[in-house]
Amino acid sequence: DKRHYAHVDCPGHRDYIKNMITGAAQMDGAILVVAAPDGPMPQTREHVLLARQVEVPAMVVYLNKVDMMDDAELLELVELELRELLNKYKFPGDTTPIVRGSALQALESASEDPGAPEYASILELMRVVDEYIPQPAREKDKPFLMAIEDVFSIKGRGTVVTGRVDRGTAKVGDALEIIGLRDESMSTVCTGTEMFHKNLDQVEAGDNAGILLRGIEREEVERGMVLAKPGSIKPHTKFEAEVYVLKKEEGGRHKAFFGGYRPQFYIRTMDVTGAISLPAGVEMVMPGDNVNMSVELITRVALEAGQRFAIREGGLTVGAGVVTKVID
Repeated sequence: DKRHYAHVDCPGHRDYIKNMITGAAQMDGAILVVAAPDGPMPQTREHVLLARQVEVPAMVVYLNKVDMMDDAELLELVELELRELLNKYKFPGDTTPIVRGSALQALESASEDPGAPEYASILELMRVVDEYIPQPAREKDKPFLMAIEDVFSIKGRGTVVTGRVDRGTAKVGDALEIIGLRDESMSTVCTGTEMFHKNLDQVEAGDNAGILLRGIEREEVERGMVLAKPGSIKPHTKFEAEVYVLKKEEGGRHKAFFGGYRPQFYIRTMDVTGAISLPAGVEMVMPGDNVNMSVELITRVALEAGQRFAIREGGLTVGAGVVTKVID
């Protein structure tokens, strides 16, 4: 009664990465389906690693095709192997629920009785998902963050910054911090909140808001900085990312690029040049590839793991990425 699930099927590893990086899939949890006769396959490992990299908070396992296994000891062995794999990628393998069943038997059953034995594993799987996958934090309950789109001064009142509130809430009297483009962050206090020129008690995630700031000059703030709860996010120049490089048919580049490539990175309201380093053994990246890369930006930007960005060059969107790790 409490939950409504949106389900994204990711059979192909490449489809998954592409959807995940381009923001089509923000996962609150995952069901890892493993065929019992095969056990964990190479793509199983890749899926688990990816789920870790993009911070999928929890995962349950459905061990499929158990009707094809006569040997109970072998089934135990497969479960053990799966738990080891989950532990290796920092999921709690020892306590992760593993549900055994046969999806095909459930699919092909003609029974209209929900209590029929062939449906039992599917009902058990959903019960486990309900119990084990945590309730996602609502965006408004997270620490406040707004990317600054515009700045102007109101005579006699001070400096106003505008933008869309990414997360959290802000009200008059809240201490805030302005981060990015400088070595030091600036501290300020919210002295007014408005939306569409109406004064409000507070602004929250999703609002297009104007926030009046105490003690800040118009010249000190610019588009691309972020306004956030003090200490909740830091400015960085270096990060690692998982990137999908668009194909020419998708509006991307026609040719490969190499390490040292310096395109523009569009991060929230900021666009900034950055130099790309490729992993050892990767000489070049072709359109249509997924690649793990290191980036060094020419200026400091408020960054955190999970932040999505676009890569552009000469009017083309070259790729889409997600930050997997910030480097101090």
